[in-house]
Amino acid sequence: MIDNYNRKINYLRVSVTELCNLRCRYCMPEDGIPKRDHEEMMTAEETLMAIKAAVELGITKVRITGGEPLVKRGIAKLCKAVAEIPGIEEVCMTTNGVLLPKFAEELKAAGVDRLNISLDTLDPEKFSYITRNGQLQDVLDGLRAAEDAGFENIKINCVLMGGFNDDEIEAFVDMTRKEPIEVRFIELMPIGGGIDFEKQKFVSCEEVLKRVPQLESMEMDEGVAKLYKIPGAPGRVGLIRPISCEFCEGCNKIRLTADGKIKPCLHSDQEISIKGLLQDEMTETLKNAILEKPEKREALDENNPSKAGRDMNRIGG
Repeated sequence: MIDNYNRKINYLRVSVTELCNLRCRYCMPEDGIPKRDHEEMMTAEETLMAIKAAVELGITKVRITGGEPLVKRGIAKLCKAVAEIPGIEEVCMTTNGVLLPKFAEELKAAGVDRLNISLDTLDPEKFSYITRNGQLQDVLDGLRAAEDAGFENIKINCVLMGGFNDDEIEAFVDMTRKEPIEVRFIELMPIGGGIDFEKQKFVSCEEVLKRVPQLESMEMDEGVAKLYKIPGAPGRVGLIRPISCEFCEGCNKIRLTADGKIKPCLHSDQEISIKGLLQDEMTETLKNAILEKPEKREALDENNPSKAGRDMNRIGG
């Protein structure tokens, strides 16, 4: 479907849970979040109905997110059902990787095409600090399990934070010298739990190019990522600049939260409920949501935080 600003909307990000087994400081409160009543959240059946409705409007790519999607009961079964919907060309998942040793083979068999693994540091002590309760080795084991299960073109999502992991930029880039993975550096956004963090911690993605001058532009983009590569390396580097480089003009996505709200724009407080609707009603509501997608977000910086109204774990990372 084409929106009012001539953008082809073909990408749906679906959050299946607000819960997570980590407590990343820029994403979730230290004590986690209260588990909401089952009646407040989308059922698996409603989620599938919503995706089918979106496919009627031209959605071809679905990303399963959370919270942490692998804590959702029946997640592999849900992924399989999504992958089997006629018209879906790609099913991806963003995960913190901790549970991949248990689920990687099952996800691959279910039809998940690609994984993004969130990893902000390669230092065990810093990992424990930023996640509040996590162990780096669990994620590294998850990465290996994904590779062993046959996943290719795995992406590592690394949120840049000054004074925390900007000294690891070279180490992350070095991962692409050894393996055919893509390390994606993402600018920290002033949203939810990241608002206070942002004021002191923002690092532009340009810092990556300064630290690793050997990186050469691939003269191509993949979604919102500008792609670079070390000559001769099997992997590549993606730079995602939500702060320093607005990319609203090319935005092709809408989001569905775990409690059944459509967010046409991540940084807007606009939410449109589809929970409880029949599939044809969902289709009409989604159509209207796409047509209401704003041309561009408002200013986004330390003085103008996101108006999203939720932490990222309650939107879908």
